[in-house]
Amino acid sequence: MDEKGGAKLQEPKVEQLLDKLRELRRGKNVLDEENNNLESVTDKLQTDLEKLQAEAYQLQGIYQEKEELCRKLQFKCEESEQESKRQLKQSETSEELLEQYRCEIQEVKLKHRKLRMRFEKQLQQLIEQHKQLHTVFTSERLPDEVTSAENTKSQLLSAAV
Repeated sequence: MDEKGGAKLQEPKVEQLLDKLRELRRGKNVLDEENNNLESVTDKLQTDLEKLQAEAYQLQGIYQEKEELCRKLQFKCEESEQESKRQLKQSETSEELLEQYRCEIQEVKLKHRKLRMRFEKQLQQLIEQHKQLHTVFTSERLPDEVTSAENTKSQLLSAAV
């Protein structure tokens, strides 16, 4: 027994201590290997994270470019729609004017047709009068007409004196 009044402790044997030391070294080696694996995985994950962040940054830039392009295209589309509406309105106005001009042309054609018909009627009348005058002043009747005209002339001259 110990002087202090306690039970006597047995000192561990050297072999037991060596076994324990070997076991602890094996555990330490396993822990070191696991730690190295974890560091390797951590490094790989950090590299992947950096790549993903770079890709996310690139994608954000592409997204902003696409968004800007979309705004520009929407603006162009709105401009095109307004231009299309303006052209449609102008086209409708032109169609209305064209129809108005067609009506005016028809009116002028009808007016000219009436004038031509009246002219043709007058021409026919003149032709008929010419035919009648031709029969009155034939070469056989001409000496009689000249004599009659001279008689009328002399009567008028004597009446005037």
